[in-house]
Amino acid sequence: MAGTAAVAPTIVARAPKALLHDHLDGGLRPSTIVELAEAAGYTGLPTTDAVALGQWFRDSADSGSLERYLETFSHTVAVMQTREQLARVARECALDLAADGVVYAESRFAPEQHLAGGLTLEEVVDAVLTGFREGEQEAAAAGTPIRMRTLLTAMRHAARSREIAELAVRYRDEGVGGFDIAGAEAGFPPTRHLDAFEYLRRENAHFTIHAGEGFGLPSIWEAIQWCGADRLGHGVRIVDDIATGDDGIPALGRLAAYVRDMRIPLEMCPSSNIQTGAARSVAEHPITMLKRLRFRVTVNTDNRLMSGTSMSREMQLLVDEAGWTIDDLRWATINAMKSAFLPFDERLTIIEHVVKPGYAALGAHG
Repeated sequence: MAGTAAVAPTIVARAPKALLHDHLDGGLRPSTIVELAEAAGYTGLPTTDAVALGQWFRDSADSGSLERYLETFSHTVAVMQTREQLARVARECALDLAADGVVYAESRFAPEQHLAGGLTLEEVVDAVLTGFREGEQEAAAAGTPIRMRTLLTAMRHAARSREIAELAVRYRDEGVGGFDIAGAEAGFPPTRHLDAFEYLRRENAHFTIHAGEGFGLPSIWEAIQWCGADRLGHGVRIVDDIATGDDGIPALGRLAAYVRDMRIPLEMCPSSNIQTGAARSVAEHPITMLKRLRFRVTVNTDNRLMSGTSMSREMQLLVDEAGWTIDDLRWATINAMKSAFLPFDERLTIIEHVVKPGYAALGAHG
């Protein structure tokens, strides 16, 4: 990428952004959690002060453990159990992303975690899609248009993946872009859900798999070679298959070379990886080396609440701590749009008519 001066926050804020890895239940506004908890009679929150609650989520997620990180979701999921709650959270998600310059987003959630209030899986999906549509309409009216899609997630430790995969196929023309599995990796390999992935492939459906975050190369290998993942959620541990010799030149192992050769997208989330112990700092995060080696790298938020982050913040951290340029940000954004679970012509339209002109106006070079 062409070297340029450091990119100012005002420029990063204006840059068009594409987001592939964002969890709906990890992006709630603290004030919304407090309001929904009070209305629903949920008394489990550690505090009802919105500012203090936001800080609690960030502090609790800073454990260095993926398992501890995942425990924070019990509070957000608790206030996402009715149609109204789900629609509000989805609407606010779309509005918050649009206000941050995101022009295309895929926000994922696990329908099976939102049944405690008596909703069916279909009612859960309908409520979220309704909220996204409302958010899209309001964002467009405010002059910050965004295209929202969702991914339906199955939990690795549960046994409903085939059911959720069928739900994703049923709703793929209504705004569901694809399927995912999430949760603790260790002890729950993706091959436990092989039936779901084989079904999705027969149905020509898209899916990504959380792999290479809390567990290493075997998780990535299974996700790709056994399950046939279109994309890798995180995939940061692919660096375990890249060695740097005495000459300083990286040497790719067979798996890393395959991932690069096949242009398998990596949904990378720097701040989240630091919190869960997958990386030590943004400066040392493998995303920059992988970018230099021309892997299909994308930049993502993962959980905006738990990481206290946004797409602008993730990009600015890469600029400030890892030396990224505006051209690097443009490249990663186009990577994300190329990798989106969206029909090709629609991806191309966003790239050519939104992303490229937006970056050109900021001084980026193609």
